[in-house]
Amino acid sequence: MARIGVLALQGDVSEHVLALGSAGKGKVQVVEVRKSGQIEECAALVLPGGESTTISRQLESSGLTEELKAAARQGKPILATCAGLVLVSQEIEGDSDSRVKPLGLMDIKISRNAFGPQRESFEADLDIKGLDRPYRAVFIRAPAIAQVGRNVEVLARVGEAVVAARQKNLLALAFHPELTEDSRIHQIFLKMLEA
Repeated sequence: MARIGVLALQGDVSEHVLALGSAGKGKVQVVEVRKSGQIEECAALVLPGGESTTISRQLESSGLTEELKAAARQGKPILATCAGLVLVSQEIEGDSDSRVKPLGLMDIKISRNAFGPQRESFEADLDIKGLDRPYRAVFIRAPAIAQVGRNVEVLARVGEAVVAARQKNLLALAFHPELTEDSRIHQIFLKMLEA
């Protein structure tokens, strides 16, 4: 049984745990990752939505940063949603105060809060590459991908803004798949584990 770790420092942890359990139909074990040594035991990882500044600081203080980078280099599938998308990026647009230290795992540049503050949160039907019908996505104070490297595959857009992309073992989303009943995104992620 594959073990999937959800980074449990802050954010939508329990929602991802439930969504993965449902999508995995008893074939996966989902654990909350809080301390050094746990990432190594996981076959795949989820970096949930939440507050990217807080998660970034806690990654540093917990000693998990290097373990996360090592997991990505080893090819472990990583699903990064909302704040997780900000964290896996190479660069954050216009972030001169550098409170968030991006991990540099994915060749993308991020625009934080690209769609406005929390009250501007919205839902949208997305045409996502690989899905047979539109996916109703929930955006909460969402980032967007402002720039993609040549090895990054764009999976979905809202207008001109890239909101879903994949680079090898990394699947990054500006929205929250854990907040819907539709498990297709988590199923795509689990298929990456099989591959």
